[in-house]
Amino acid sequence: MSTPPDTPQTPIAEAPAPGAQAGTAPRAVIVGAGFGGLAAAIRLAAKGYRVEVLDKLDAPGGRATSIEVDGHRFDLGPTLITAPSLLRELWARGGESLDDACELVPLDPFYSIRFADGSVYRARAGEAEARAEVERLSPGDVAGWERYLEDSRERCEIGFQQLGRRPMNRLGELIAALPRFAALRADRSVHDLVARHVRDPRLRMALSFHPLFIGGDPFNVTSMYALVTHLERAEGVHYAMGGAGALARAMAGLAERRGVRFRHGVEAERITLKDGRATGVIATSGEGFAADLVVSNADPGHTYGKLLRRRAKSRWSERRLNRARWSMGLFLWHFGTRDSRDLWPEIGHHTILSARRYEHLVRDIFIQGTLAREMSLYLHRPSVTDPTCAPEGGDTFYALSPVPNLTFQPGADWTGFAEEYRQAVQARLEAVALPGLAERLTASHVMTPLDFRDRYNAPHGSGFSLEPRLLQSAWFRPHCVSEEARGLYLVGAGTHPGAGIPGVLAGAEALDGCIPEAAAWRG
Repeated sequence: MSTPPDTPQTPIAEAPAPGAQAGTAPRAVIVGAGFGGLAAAIRLAAKGYRVEVLDKLDAPGGRATSIEVDGHRFDLGPTLITAPSLLRELWARGGESLDDACELVPLDPFYSIRFADGSVYRARAGEAEARAEVERLSPGDVAGWERYLEDSRERCEIGFQQLGRRPMNRLGELIAALPRFAALRADRSVHDLVARHVRDPRLRMALSFHPLFIGGDPFNVTSMYALVTHLERAEGVHYAMGGAGALARAMAGLAERRGVRFRHGVEAERITLKDGRATGVIATSGEGFAADLVVSNADPGHTYGKLLRRRAKSRWSERRLNRARWSMGLFLWHFGTRDSRDLWPEIGHHTILSARRYEHLVRDIFIQGTLAREMSLYLHRPSVTDPTCAPEGGDTFYALSPVPNLTFQPGADWTGFAEEYRQAVQARLEAVALPGLAERLTASHVMTPLDFRDRYNAPHGSGFSLEPRLLQSAWFRPHCVSEEARGLYLVGAGTHPGAGIPGVLAGAEALDGCIPEAAAWRG
């Protein structure tokens, strides 16, 4: 297989060869300052590397950044924190304490689900309270719910603690895990697993929707992702005061105190190679950044499809990337309200407004690629926990609607359609959750799959990179040690083990195990 020359289409400065002078620590360049890139930077700095992080945005966090509109702070990305122990371990790796840098507030309930028939299910933190909720909703399903919790625990122990936090770069690692996957029926979907334990359709939805948090179709994603239920129950669901952006800034501060240098407003154009080894990064400005190793926190589709676009790939070719199944797109409406702090008391920090057609809605989004008339919405109201995100007496919200990604409609004109869809979201909110919303509205900000494509370099505007189906998980997912170039590593939502804050933090931990201490680096 011939390899095209590593030369730019337009003249730009080449990155100089990484000069490893005697006694000089090896240099690591990280593309992207999302949670995965930040965690990788902290870990590499702790190993003694000179670390430089390049990011196209003006602040750290990637999708976990925020904007200010008319006194409302709108968090653009993650809204909840699970498995905070991973953050505590990361801070300890950096020689500091998480509690000194960021306040995590436990939420109870974790979230509420409001069903079309008017009933409500609250995911409670306490064991007795959680059981009481199930018994109130469906008394005959309590025993099955308890069996499901045990199944979730087993999958978390094997799928996350044992396998998700270490590399899956070698086929032998997958083969060794197959008996455990087979015993846990990883071939079944999350919804299928739940349906074998409980009968009430509302409870089936409440226990199976979690893959949507990481971009997966609950009716097709492997049942190993039932582990999310146990992660919630084991460590709780938390909110980072100041929003996820505050957590990202705290991570960046920890990294800087370890000597990491950040270059914001710098977008990577390509990764340079010499003799099949990564040697640095060229920015869109033409500036070169030499490296002994490169870590890409960009989406694997962007890394292999754009940053290595002129190199022949053995596994992640353009054809394979185009045939992959990508997670759904997201429509986000951030909005503010005035004089509302005492209104809508039943709407807490996290509320899910479930439509009647759960399975059909998911099929519309993931299989048919169509927008449903009756949408399900995830409603975030952080101001009930953190009043600083809104002007006095007001509230800050965002409503999230899963929508098809751009593979179904590559030319979709979300620019022209966004306002019409936003109005449909507002109408649904007023009908089922926030009566009188129109009179209270102030600030407004919309994001569509086009924004995810353009702002975050997300292939096809996908919200969570590759969909975590069975044959796109574990060894089948892009590896943290690149299959395409020596000295190139990957971290983030599209890389093993997957999306979500716990996933990308675990991915950085797996990466840590693949890179030696700086003193032992041999290239």
